[in-house]
Amino acid sequence: MMQDATGLNYDLKLDSALAALHDEGRYRTFIDIERRRGQFPHAVWTREDGIEQDITVWCGNDYLGMGQHSSVLTAMHEALDATGAGSGGTRNISGTTVYHKALEAELADLHGKQAALVFTSAYIANDATLSTLPKLFPGLIIYSDALNHASMIEGVRRNGGAKRVFRHNDVAHLRELLAADDPATPKLIAFESIYSMDGDFGPIAEICDLAEEFNALTYIDEVHAVGMYGPRGAGVAERDGLMHRIDIINGTLAKAYGVMGGYIAASARMCDAVRSYAPGFIFTTSLPPSIAAGAAASVRHLKTDQGLRDLHQERAAVLKLRLRGLGLPIIDHGSHIVPVHVGDPVKCKMISDRLLSDHGVYVQPINFPTVPRGTERLRFTPSPVHTPPMIDALVHAMDDLWSHCALNRAQAAG
Repeated sequence: MMQDATGLNYDLKLDSALAALHDEGRYRTFIDIERRRGQFPHAVWTREDGIEQDITVWCGNDYLGMGQHSSVLTAMHEALDATGAGSGGTRNISGTTVYHKALEAELADLHGKQAALVFTSAYIANDATLSTLPKLFPGLIIYSDALNHASMIEGVRRNGGAKRVFRHNDVAHLRELLAADDPATPKLIAFESIYSMDGDFGPIAEICDLAEEFNALTYIDEVHAVGMYGPRGAGVAERDGLMHRIDIINGTLAKAYGVMGGYIAASARMCDAVRSYAPGFIFTTSLPPSIAAGAAASVRHLKTDQGLRDLHQERAAVLKLRLRGLGLPIIDHGSHIVPVHVGDPVKCKMISDRLLSDHGVYVQPINFPTVPRGTERLRFTPSPVHTPPMIDALVHAMDDLWSHCALNRAQAAG
């Protein structure tokens, strides 16, 4: 037991903090699953009693199943056999390889930018870049959407500069904030293309218009869009013909691309400055070459596989239609993300647990602080490899459990 001479009991403090999560019904549990090559989205869940159960994963972020794709696995095997396991250091100290350079070239080409800079995750890319920009632009004010991801919020918070938070997707409020500040002050607008909890889109064109009017830089997080939107999978900004109006694009290699890592794409000058000043880049060991090789292969493949993107959107549309037909309160903004509003953390976890144990359907509850209290939900992420029979099984399970938990059925939320 951790206790000092003052009688302060640290273990009791930890117990109290954990008990609060249990009492609110939002204690998070890890589910032990094993993905098996060639069988995704099927997996095996090892229950607490040691029994293995076949399940279907409905909450993964491997949106297109590229984590199982032969071109990705081949590239990773070849790099692993050629170089070994790790990179050997930070990018400055032996950790830059031909695989990292090739990946950054693929990403720069994807987004039509001069350069790209790879980080160990998109979280780190957001945090490191946004916390570094005030060093590059003294006096910088960052205008941040109220529903930006935690990594963006943390980066803005840590940078020590000025910030303004505008109401979610409220361009009029953003204009008010921009107009209230000194025109000569450096400015940057940080927002997302797709907000992952509701699946709604950011008003990219309108924000770019304001950025031009007020001479502000633009920073967009395309984490939940890269690989899936646009003619070559560069994201919503590409789909809408707006990539050239964005100064810094943040993306991930761990969702649609199915591997690991994050990045920014921007001008060569911007990437060089972030590379040179960001502690989150300078002092972090680089991705293993095999990871970089697999990510590059995935990016390369998805530049031309429009059929996979089309099938992805089709599967999402079918699932939304089927759930809406049951009268379940889905949140539908036209993206591939399918949230079902529950509104109660205990019932949300109860449905999640029963879906897993009784129906072999794996979807994690989304509770506070990821979403506001009272908006707890199940967040389904259909993929091209979720077949019609899998959708049938999910819909029947949801119909059964929704009635069992005595939850209201309502029209889908917009």
